[in-house]
Amino acid sequence: MARKITGPEIERVIHLLARLPGFGPRSARKAGLALIKKRHELLEPLAKALIEAAEKILSCQICGNLDTQSPCNICSDEKRDGALIVVVEDIGDLWALERAEVVAGRYHILGGHLSPLDGIGPEKLNIPSLLARVRSPVIEILLALSSTVEGQSTVHYLREQLAPSGVAVSVLARGVPVGGELDYLDEGTLAAAIKSRRPLA
Repeated sequence: MARKITGPEIERVIHLLARLPGFGPRSARKAGLALIKKRHELLEPLAKALIEAAEKILSCQICGNLDTQSPCNICSDEKRDGALIVVVEDIGDLWALERAEVVAGRYHILGGHLSPLDGIGPEKLNIPSLLARVRSPVIEILLALSSTVEGQSTVHYLREQLAPSGVAVSVLARGVPVGGELDYLDEGTLAAAIKSRRPLA
């Protein structure tokens, strides 16, 4: 039986950190210890920020982005090109494209990709609201999905669904490796992919 070396409050902090992406038990203990050792400079401000975020963050009613207002800042920005909608799998992908500063249009977040093995069909994705958005002034839909098998299956499904609208549908071109996920790509690679996008045949 493992020895108990900390109180339940500390164990809970470490346990919750370990559930975050990129954290394992060891990195969670390291991060937890850093927070606890600097509780006035780090832990207390972080706890306050998390409580405020939980109370104020909303899901945008138009694109699905997270913000403190709905419609979000991107959807509310009149300088954005309303003729282009960039479809991404998740919010992390939107943030990656925004960091690269190569998209002047608006976004649509699917909330994942098709994956029959995981029980994720079209009904579990934010597809109906995308189809509802495909009207004037929208001219182009850019499917900026990951180059995984699931991502490309989702591209083919969306192409079929968007075909009756007559809107131009394009995909990311060179720069995105097969099996690559947008959130892990650098800004230069993303910029090249956006600029070299091509229509779907």
